[in-house]
Amino acid sequence: MKRIGLLGGSFNPAHRGHRRITLAAMRKLGLDEVWWLVSPGNPLKPQAGMAPLAARLASARRMAGHAPIRATVIESRLGTRYTVDTLRALVRRYPAVRFVWLMGADNLAQFHRWRDWRGIARMVPIAVIARPSYNGDALAAPAMGWLRRYQRRPDQALRWTSWSLPALVLLRFRPDPTSATAIRAADPDWARRFTAGP
Repeated sequence: MKRIGLLGGSFNPAHRGHRRITLAAMRKLGLDEVWWLVSPGNPLKPQAGMAPLAARLASARRMAGHAPIRATVIESRLGTRYTVDTLRALVRRYPAVRFVWLMGADNLAQFHRWRDWRGIARMVPIAVIARPSYNGDALAAPAMGWLRRYQRRPDQALRWTSWSLPALVLLRFRPDPTSATAIRAADPDWARRFTAGP
């Protein structure tokens, strides 16, 4: 049975921080690969300043390089906008795969705003990657109040496929200061490099 991590995001653009946390999570969770789900549009983020999907996918593919990371726009192909719907479709489509949802502490802080977030937690294990400036908000978030009783120890992370659901594990890695916001501020035209012709 294949063990696959799912990391959703805008990837506006993808950067080394995405790659580093992905590779660290792969080691900690014993994953065969990670799929970067490049979102056609995050319902909780403004569209202003969002580069075209093709440019964001191209930046994700370049950043993934030759690592076991697959950058994909499968949500666009499935016609899903919300994570819970994407997960339902993936679990149905790939019955021989075990999925784990990867997200940063910044997303855990607002997880209670996601559509049917409890349904997500009942469908797949969740691995939350610490982000120092968001950890306090994440641990005090409404969703964490409910999820805390299902928390697993990091030293059990390799056994995530045997966990009963819901299940959540907090993973800590050396933080990476890279920020997509800072990249866009320094290079507002970054997307042109990924959408221009040869």
